[in-house]
Amino acid sequence: MDTRTALLAHARDSLAGLRREGRYREFARLEKIAGQFPRYRWYPPGAEEPREVTVWSSNDYLGMGTHPAVLAAAEEALRAHGAGAGGTRNISGTSPLHTALEAELAALHGKEAALLFGSGYVANQAALSVLLSALPGFHVFSDAKNHNSMIVGMRSATTAVRHIWRHNDLADLEAKLRAAPTDVPKLIAFESVYSMDGDIAPIGAICDLAERYGAMTYCDEVHAVGLYGATGGGITERDGVAHRVDVIEGTLAKAFGVLGGYVAGDAALVDYIRSTAAGLIFTTALPPHVAAAALASVRLLRADPAPRERLAERASALKAALDAAGLQRMPSASHIVPLWIGEAALCREVARRLLAEHAIYATPINYPTVARGEERLRLCATPLHTDEMMAELVAALRAVLPRTFGMRAA
Repeated sequence: MDTRTALLAHARDSLAGLRREGRYREFARLEKIAGQFPRYRWYPPGAEEPREVTVWSSNDYLGMGTHPAVLAAAEEALRAHGAGAGGTRNISGTSPLHTALEAELAALHGKEAALLFGSGYVANQAALSVLLSALPGFHVFSDAKNHNSMIVGMRSATTAVRHIWRHNDLADLEAKLRAAPTDVPKLIAFESVYSMDGDIAPIGAICDLAERYGAMTYCDEVHAVGLYGATGGGITERDGVAHRVDVIEGTLAKAFGVLGGYVAGDAALVDYIRSTAAGLIFTTALPPHVAAAALASVRLLRADPAPRERLAERASALKAALDAAGLQRMPSASHIVPLWIGEAALCREVARRLLAEHAIYATPINYPTVARGEERLRLCATPLHTDEMMAELVAALRAVLPRTFGMRAA
């Protein structure tokens, strides 16, 4: 058998297996409507006309992606600078908008410098790979639920030794730090808000252990920047520990509603990443209008706590509504509200019925994003989700879940 035939056979067999297990991923065709978020247009397969639906699983947590000031900043920069950056940061791709945004992000986290990447995924992958390759014999201590981008970055540092500590388990982290050689460089990598469970890391206690064992700290704040802290600096700002975290990584694609990722830290460290990270050196820079939109969004949220306060209120209201309806919500300390389903095929079927029968979109989360048996819907109430929308969601879930779980009983 030639290589192409073998590869096609493998691809077809693998896809068939994903379909049998209910894990085959299908992209719903959803069109965001500026000025009407969280209402979208959904294009059902085979239908000629779209239907309006309410989206409950957007990472545009504050609706900033359609904020008039953000759109105006993007439009002005688009007309002034064109659609693309024109090259990498080193080849004509660095504009005053990029440098202004980096300065704003450094200030947001109280750091000396920040560095933009094309996405949060690339920021993690590139920065962790570079940092863990910088010194011989690096030992990295990774929370068991860290994002794939962090894992790939750590694995890319082929000389680093990786230790996985039980999720948010400080005793296990300390045991692994204590067992490591005392004379090797160490880095503790973790997230602030874990996006599938909605729980929060004990960052201050992690920093205590880092100081005790001579380790650096690297905190992924992508699901917290813009959403927590007096100015939106994330959980590290909320808990007053940003100055104790060596590297903070964040995104512009969630609370800020645009696109891009970044790291912030000591100027020399950020400059070293800038000078050596392939994910930056060989990638075209963010378009100037994207940088302008992100800059406007960051500045708005730093100055105005009202969207964060409204998000917290809406998250609490959603949790209370699900609890009052007897729906099996998983514990969550953040704005992320997981609803347990527990089986891949059922999870997809629940999501399908919500969309087809009730015009509600909620993403089904299956393995490998979560462990088998922990399949769930991941819900997020933004400041723009109304009480009426919440009541519609609860009524739809109560209608769909008994019917779907009845299938399993049968």
